[in-house]
Amino acid sequence: MAKKSLWADKVLALVRGGNTDAALAQMRVAPDTRDLQRLRTLLMQSGLLERYPALALALNDHLALLSSPRLHRAP
Repeated sequence: MAKKSLWADKVLALVRGGNTDAALAQMRVAPDTRDLQRLRTLLMQSGLLERYPALALALNDHLALLSSPRLHRAP
């Protein structure tokens, strides 16, 4: 069984700590779309997406980029 990725939890901790610049940088190097979707869920549950609209925009942009068949990260 695959180990659950902690990437989204770590980025959520950055946002909670107020370091949105580091969170945005981490979104640029997200491992895959599942991690970004999990981050979106965590941010919505904690109410941080409404507080930081720039994160919501960046999250949508990076999800669109990683969803493209030509732009994906190699494992």
